[in-house]
Amino acid sequence: MILRSHIGLTCRFALAALGIALAAVGPARSDATEDILKYASADREQKLVEGAKKEGQVVIYSAMIVNQALRPLTEGFMRKYPFVKATYWRADSEYLTTKITAEVRANNVVADVLEGTGVGELVSEANLALPYHTPTVDAYPQKYRDPEGLWTATRLSYYSIAYNSRIVAADKVPKTYDDLLDPQWKGKLAWRIGSASGAALFITNLRIAWGEERAQAYLAKLSEQKIINFGSGSARTLVDRVVAGEYPIALQIFAHHPLISKAKGASVNSQLLAPVPSTAATMVIPKGLRHPYAAMLLVDYILSKDGQTILLKADYFPAHPEVPPADALAPVVPKHANVQEQFVGPRLLNKYNESSERIYEKLFR
Repeated sequence: MILRSHIGLTCRFALAALGIALAAVGPARSDATEDILKYASADREQKLVEGAKKEGQVVIYSAMIVNQALRPLTEGFMRKYPFVKATYWRADSEYLTTKITAEVRANNVVADVLEGTGVGELVSEANLALPYHTPTVDAYPQKYRDPEGLWTATRLSYYSIAYNSRIVAADKVPKTYDDLLDPQWKGKLAWRIGSASGAALFITNLRIAWGEERAQAYLAKLSEQKIINFGSGSARTLVDRVVAGEYPIALQIFAHHPLISKAKGASVNSQLLAPVPSTAATMVIPKGLRHPYAAMLLVDYILSKDGQTILLKADYFPAHPEVPPADALAPVVPKHANVQEQFVGPRLLNKYNESSERIYEKLFR
C-alpha cells in the first residue's frame, strides 16, 4: 500500500532529475527526427509510409488492457500497414514512467509511443517528449491536446461512486457529496489509494470546484466517516469488493465499471456526484525513439475514427468527439446524464496531485 503511494512521487523526482541532466548537456534529440514528427505538407502520409516501410516496426507502451484494446489496436494498425510490425508492452501508468526513465538514462529507448493517464504530462514536464503534428487532432477539442503538440488525449475517464444495490436501498443512495457525510455511512465507504485517479483526484476535484476553504472544511468532515483505504488492487478490484458486499459503497471509481458488472447480473450500480471529475489518458512520443515514421502512422491510427472505434468496443470512452460512447455506458457520461462535469486536465492533475496527497495523508491516513 505504501509502495504504490510513493511510485508516482518517485517517478516525478526521477524524471525531473533526468530532465535537468539532459538540459545541461543539450537537447537529446535529432533535428531530423523532429522534422519527421512535425511534417505537415500535403505529401505527409506518403512520406510517412515510405519511411515506415524502411523501419519495419513500431513499439507502443500503454496502460490499456491488452485483450480488450492493445491487441485489437495493434492488429488493426497492421492490417492497414502490413509492412510494419507493431508490438506493445502493457503496465500501469506509474510503471510506464519508470521504464521510459530507465531507457532514457541508458540511452536505449525502446518505446516509440507512450500512452496512459499521467504518463504524457510527466514525460513532457521532464523535457523528455518531442512535439508532433497529426491532422487527426484537428477534430479534437482544445482541452484534449497540448498547445505545444507534446501530447494528445486518447480516451476519457469519468468517476462516480459504486454501490451494492442489495445493501444500499434505492432511496438511500448518496446523490451529492454532502450525502456522503450521513452518519449511516461511517466506516462503510472505501476508496483507492496510491493512484493519482483515486483518493487524490477526489480531493483535487473538490479543491478546484469549490475553492480551498470550502473543500478543506468538507474534507475535514468527511474524514470523520473513517473511509476505508483500499490499496491492494485496481479500481476494478475495488468494484468487485462492492459487488461481493465487502464494502457497501466505493468512492472515486471508474463510473462505467459498475455498469459492466450490472449488465452481467451483479448487484451493483453507479451514481454520479456533481461535479463529476473526468480525466484523459494521453499519448506522447519520447526523445530517442527509433522509428519516427512508423510512430506517426500509429499516432494517426489511434486518434482516427477507426482506432477510436476499437477503444469504444473495448468499453473505453473515446476522446474523438465524433465517436460517441456505447449506449450501455452513456448513462455515466455527464453530458448525457445532464450532470455537471469538471475536466481535470493533464496539467491540473499533475499540479494538484502532490498537495492533494498531502491532504490525504493529514486527514485520512
